[in-house]
Formats: sequence, C-alpha cells, structure tokens
Amino acid sequence: MNIWRLMLTELKAIISDKAIAVTLFGGVLFYSILYPLPYLNQVPTEQQLIVVDLDHSSLSRQLIRHADASAKIQVIGQVGSITEAKRFIETRKAHGLLVIPEGFRRDLMLGKGVTLSYGGDASYFLIYSAVVEGLVSAGMDAGKQVQLIGMLAQGTNPKKAEQSVNSIHLNSVPAFNPSLGYTPYVVPGLFLLILHQTLLIGTGILGAGQWRQKGYWQQVSPVQLLCGRILAFMLIYLFFTSFYVGYCYHWYHVSIQASLGVVALWLLPFLLATAAAGVAMSTLFTRRDLPTQVLLLISMPILFVSGFVWPIALIPEPLVLGSQFIPAVPAIMGMLELNQMGASWASVMPKWLQLWGLFAVFFSLAILGIKRRVRLLAEANQL
Repeated sequence: MNIWRLMLTELKAIISDKAIAVTLFGGVLFYSILYPLPYLNQVPTEQQLIVVDLDHSSLSRQLIRHADASAKIQVIGQVGSITEAKRFIETRKAHGLLVIPEGFRRDLMLGKGVTLSYGGDASYFLIYSAVVEGLVSAGMDAGKQVQLIGMLAQGTNPKKAEQSVNSIHLNSVPAFNPSLGYTPYVVPGLFLLILHQTLLIGTGILGAGQWRQKGYWQQVSPVQLLCGRILAFMLIYLFFTSFYVGYCYHWYHVSIQASLGVVALWLLPFLLATAAAGVAMSTLFTRRDLPTQVLLLISMPILFVSGFVWPIALIPEPLVLGSQFIPAVPAIMGMLELNQMGASWASVMPKWLQLWGLFAVFFSLAILGIKRRVRLLAEANQL
C-alpha cells in the first residue's frame, strides 16, 4: 500500500467514523459561532447608574448631566440614600452608583477638595471599569468647569483661562486593537486553540479505536502509517484553517497584519506538530472515549498558559516551562504577534523553530508508540 492509497484509506476511516466526524466538522463549525458569541458586543456602553445627590445644587445637577452624557453611563434615577442605591445594584437594576456629598458646590467654590464616591458591581470587570471610566471623566469635566469659573471671576482672559484649564489634550490611539473590544483580542487565539484541541481529539479517537483490533494499520510500517495519518488530517485541516483564518476573521472583523503566505508558513509546523502529538497521545489509550475526556479537562489550563487571556508573569514558572511542550502555546503567541501586532518574521522565528522541534519530538514518540501498540496487538492475537 503506497502513501497516497494509505492517505485515502485514512480519510475514509475518519469520515466514516461518526464520533470523529462530529468532533471535527461539527466541532469546528459549532465553536466558530459559540466562542465568539459572548464577545459580539465588544465594548460595554450605557451602563445603568443610580445617583445619590446630597447637595441638590446647580453644580451637582450639572455633574449628573455630564455623567449621563457619557457614552459609558446612563443615569436611570436618583435616590435619597446609599442604602437605596445598593438595593438597585443588588437587584441588577443598576451597575453603579455615584454619591455627591453635601456641600459639594460650596466647597468647590471655596477651593476646597471634594470627594466624589462611586462604586459598582465588580463581579463584571468590564462593566465596572466602564462605570468608573465614565464617572472619572464626568468628575474631571466638572472640576475643570469650576476651575474655569474661578479664573474668570478673578479677571483672567477667557481664552487664556480655557487654555490653562485644557492645557493637555490626550490623544489615545490603540496600537493593536482599534475597537478596544474582546473579539479581535480573544477570538484569534481561541480559534487556534479549537484547531489544536479538535485535531488532538480526532487523532486520539481514531488511534485509540484501532490499537485493539486488526486492520490496515498492521499492513504498513509505523512511519508509513504516521505519515499517511498526518497527511489525511492535514488535508482536512487545510480547509478548517482556511475557514477560520479567512472567512471567520473577516466576519468577526479581526485585524490582519500578516500576508496569507506568512500565515500559512507559520501554521504549517503548528498543524504538523499537533497531528503528530495526537497520534503519539493515541498510543496511550485503547478506549475511544478517554482522549476526549482528557483533552477537555486540559483545555482551560492550555487557554490560560497560552498567555493571551492571563499574564504569563502571574503564572507559576514551572507551568510556563511545561506549557512550551504544547504546540498551541507557542503557536498562539506567535500568531498574535505576527498577525495582530504586525511583528516581523525574525521576531517570531524562535517560536517557529520551536514548533518544528515539537514536530520532530512528537513524530519520534508517535513512531515508538505505534511500534509498541502493533507489537502488543500481535502478541494478543497469538494468545
């Protein structure tokens, strides 16, 4: 049996196996919709705010109007005490509160410091940060307005007074995430993790189901079997990867900095290393359900040690070092640097070589594992 006929046999075995077909085709399509879905509303806006105005002055009302005009905040009402405001947050009717102290206008006009109290539901970090950002901006605007009034009252030229109050203009330009949203930040890494996990599960199920019975995998050498299996899965994942990096990136408005050729060159060792790792892992099992269970358990740890949803500096060093043997980890970080941040090829070259090294390691382990399984199967048949 030559390599091409073996590859076609492998493709037939993959497609005819319902568990593998559902995992590969169903999983890739299903997760392309499910994972990005929570992040479609990328930036939290118009978060409900309840106000406790203890001053009831023209300046406090102006501050409330400024807060309501912010894109981050929507003032839904005013109450007379902090206890009432907390009830709004506890019942999810509001996400934040603002307390304007008594004597707010008087103290500002006298040049005294005033403390504005604000808070919110910190169980949703993005919502909490949006409330705080909107209130800080409104408070700074109110402070500048009072400062301007004081300078004008002292006879300062209006133009000079305005220039003094607004002497610094902040021009914030996001470098790698123009929308400041979660979709272009999280989705690229998640898509590579999905490809990684489904490829491992598919190769794991196929191998684990074959090592306990006779079949075509005994009629070829371990090297032929491994090469044919890797080629078969690579052919399938050529379409899956093109779907994710091509159509899905466009659909979810993910920024793309690298060319198609560079991305393809980067993903080649990633897919090869993952396929080889899946075959090597499959030689550890003879039950078809175990690869899926094991890989589902380690999906979240892989997500965190990849470094794009949690800072690597906050992860224990032994875990970081151990994660370097997982193809998804260098692949995700390198892909984000290359495709989302516009890094040069030279800067990601070490990770690219690392992926080729992982391919060589897992290819060797897979050969040893297949030889062992074929030997055990032959011994069992003789008995």
